[in-house]
Amino acid sequence: MGFMHDAVIFLVAAVIGVALFKRFGLGAVLGYLVAGVVIGPSGLKLVGDVESVMRTSELGVVLLLFVIGLELQPNRLWAMRGHVFGLGSVQLGVTTALFTGILVLAGLPAVTSFILGFAFSLSSTALAVQALAERNQLAAQHGRIAFGILLFQDVAAIPFLALVPVLAGGGEHTTWVGVLKVLGTFAAMVVVSRVVLRPALKAIASLHVPELFTASALLVVVGTALLMEFIGLSATLGAFLAGVLLADSEYRHELEADIAPFKGLLLGLFFMSVGMSVNLTLAAERPLLMVGVVLALVAIKAVVLFGIGWWRTKDKLASLRLAISISQGGEFAFVVVKLATDKALVWTELEQLVIFIVGASLATTPLFFALFERLIAPRLAPPRDRAFDKIESSEDPPVLIAGFGRVGQVVGRVLSARKIHFVALDASPDHVDFVRRFGNKVFYGDASRLELLEAAGAGKARVFVVAIDEVKASLETVRTVQRNFPHLVILARARNRQHAYELKAMGVEHLFRETFASSLELTRSVLVQLGLPFGEALRTMEIFRALDEKLLDDSYHLRGDLPSLQKKAATSREELEKLFEADQVALSGAPALPVPAKEQPS
Repeated sequence: MGFMHDAVIFLVAAVIGVALFKRFGLGAVLGYLVAGVVIGPSGLKLVGDVESVMRTSELGVVLLLFVIGLELQPNRLWAMRGHVFGLGSVQLGVTTALFTGILVLAGLPAVTSFILGFAFSLSSTALAVQALAERNQLAAQHGRIAFGILLFQDVAAIPFLALVPVLAGGGEHTTWVGVLKVLGTFAAMVVVSRVVLRPALKAIASLHVPELFTASALLVVVGTALLMEFIGLSATLGAFLAGVLLADSEYRHELEADIAPFKGLLLGLFFMSVGMSVNLTLAAERPLLMVGVVLALVAIKAVVLFGIGWWRTKDKLASLRLAISISQGGEFAFVVVKLATDKALVWTELEQLVIFIVGASLATTPLFFALFERLIAPRLAPPRDRAFDKIESSEDPPVLIAGFGRVGQVVGRVLSARKIHFVALDASPDHVDFVRRFGNKVFYGDASRLELLEAAGAGKARVFVVAIDEVKASLETVRTVQRNFPHLVILARARNRQHAYELKAMGVEHLFRETFASSLELTRSVLVQLGLPFGEALRTMEIFRALDEKLLDDSYHLRGDLPSLQKKAATSREELEKLFEADQVALSGAPALPVPAKEQPS
């Protein structure tokens, strides 16, 4: 019952903690850490054996290193070489040197200061990537730089973990033995992976037993880790090397998919065990000092990162975002400091202090990011560095197109082929520059601005096509056109049913739901593949289209009344079934059922 009791406590704490912290945008890692603090010796004391939990959960770190190794294909590393090896080495080298110097001045031994300086230089890959992804900034310039630096840190942590036992042993002979041991082990693993491992995985995959392949994947990771520990090297190093050797194999994606659930759960358990080991009495005894130390850690890393960002981008906003995103401590710091403690390079009280500082620093990133994006980023955002295009045309276009993305470009291509003049407007300067390369005549501008519409010839045009992707901008453009150019016939793209309701409420009659027509075509093809004659399948979809358009017309005024919409949908389903039944009677010889149709399908 002891195991089941602890398992229930961990699962309940994880579910509640992660759900709450994710709900408030603070990240899953912080949720696990706080959950561990709550159930651990410093909290409610629901689980007391921290060491055994930590030993079990370290398998999560081993699995994480294996997955990181799987991701490190040579071509990917080469493509990111500037960010990874250039900026990554600068960040890690400068930050480690600064922290090492500060700790030596504080009176710590040189070796201990170096180990802790390296540990403090690492950032949280899980937390930073999540924070950037939630804000859609991973693909931005600072996001790519951050990911490259994080990748270098993950790679650099592996040989450092192998270096810690060497530092503990001391002596040139021990150093060379350790290096030769690593090189010899890696060479042996290369041979084994090529000669034994890949053929074995191929044979197991051919049996088509998914759980057997999953067990094999776990065996590869755990077996390699145990082998490395047996010969005196780091288990995480073994897992990483195994991943690298399988990174270009045909089973890479399947291995990663099989490992991912175990990695996620065990990493969560690892973070909870770290939270359990946090000694809150340190903060209670000297709260101001502890807060100051945590903020000093974040500030030093942020200054270095801002300098790197400014050197690379010359963009203050991007540099600040880079500094915030990876200025926290990292999960590998826990692994490094624990290994150093086991090797007597760091004493227990100092380990507790480091765990508290790094753990607390994880909480700063979500908070600082939220404050920065709300209070500072809007003020630093550069003004639009490109004015709207001046539209000069010798003839008045009969058609204006607002939004030249997926939908607008199709309209424009057909009009061009028919020699019908049009003016297209798009609010993205990058997109305008891109589509112009393909011969499209499109202007950069906000179609909701009256002066731009007048310059584009809206006063003499006949048709206005609203193909804007963003719903709010689409509605604002329609309002401007209706208010100032009532003679224009508006044909509007609707992103979804709610968007269609809003446009109908504004009096727009010609609506085109962007996925509706393709959905009808797809469903018709499904019916044909099931054996229905083409004509019958086509008629079925005509009946459905007509009824759905009628439902849209009848229900848009109920858009805020969910119970009424549900009742209306149920009535429509019954009516559709009756129409299909009646149509079957008509096909068997009775007069055909009339199907109402509009000139333009929506």
